[in-house]
Amino acid sequence: MTDAQPTPYADRAAVHEQHLDGFGTVRILPLDPTEDATRVHGWVSEERAAFWGMNGLTRDQVADVYAHMATLDTHHAFLVVKDGEPVALLQTYDPAADRVSECYDAEPGDVGVHLLLAPAGAEGARPGWTAALSGALMTYVLLGLDRTRIVVDPDVANDKAIARFLKQGFTAGPAVVLPEVDLPDVYLPEKKAQLAFLRREVAFAG
Repeated sequence: MTDAQPTPYADRAAVHEQHLDGFGTVRILPLDPTEDATRVHGWVSEERAAFWGMNGLTRDQVADVYAHMATLDTHHAFLVVKDGEPVALLQTYDPAADRVSECYDAEPGDVGVHLLLAPAGAEGARPGWTAALSGALMTYVLLGLDRTRIVVDPDVANDKAIARFLKQGFTAGPAVVLPEVDLPDVYLPEKKAQLAFLRREVAFAG
């Protein structure tokens, strides 16, 4: 009988760690632009991730995007790991420092969130799996970061993401056009987005 081997991510410090009964342990790790580039590039290159806006980028270009993000105080990227296996890419940002601020009335305590789930395996297809994972992420974003409202801006054509957010308690806001942004190492084309909001008291009601 051999000793259990540590997971590949066990030695990386987490900004949030939470054990959920019947689900597992979720750890949120700051994204390493170099170490995580190959995995993230694989996710964002899939056809299902077209709305993420990185289809067609090379691995090195993806690494450059996240290396640039790591220099910002307003935008942060994380690798979400469940029981040692990467399951999602999470990005948080200050809406006041983002193009979304041109399209809605930001409030103190707002936090923007982008979430890309890993390709669904057998476990990820289980009913309630996404909701359980999202609960841990909302705990970090709203309680860990002490924010009062999440804003998300999925593409209006991304029906799956919009339905998932509404099922999780988000309230739909207006459909808006986010302007294009051209910054060093990252270009964001104009995008028509469906805004949605989740207040802390709603997320943790009951």
